[in-house]
Amino acid sequence: MICPFCRYEDSRVVDSRPIEDGTQIRRRRECPQCSQRFSTQEVALLNIIKRSGATEPFSREKVLVGVRKACQGRPVNEDDLVLLAQRVEETLRSTGQAEIEAQEVGMAILAPLRELDEVAYLRYASVYRNFASL
Repeated sequence: MICPFCRYEDSRVVDSRPIEDGTQIRRRRECPQCSQRFSTQEVALLNIIKRSGATEPFSREKVLVGVRKACQGRPVNEDDLVLLAQRVEETLRSTGQAEIEAQEVGMAILAPLRELDEVAYLRYASVYRNFASL
């Protein structure tokens, strides 16, 4: 890795440790040229394949935006929504795939949303699955 201080093209890993429940690695590095130390974080990328075929990085924030709309006016607090988005991401990462179709993201949202709030689930499912009536 390039040193951010002197731009030397190599560095030595001094220490590594898992963070964020093991989904990321924090590395402490040292530059052999200038002896400066710096930290890096590594995370495995999860890409979403959209219906158009384009890919984009998974965004927990996009999950939150969609679920917030479904929960609008419902007695659901923000902490529960953040936990739901985290649970969805963990479910998707546990598949072991680096690329996941957008449809699978929607399916991964449905079960935890139903546990959280039945009305919000119906709102989300009606848009996601194009329901015309119950």
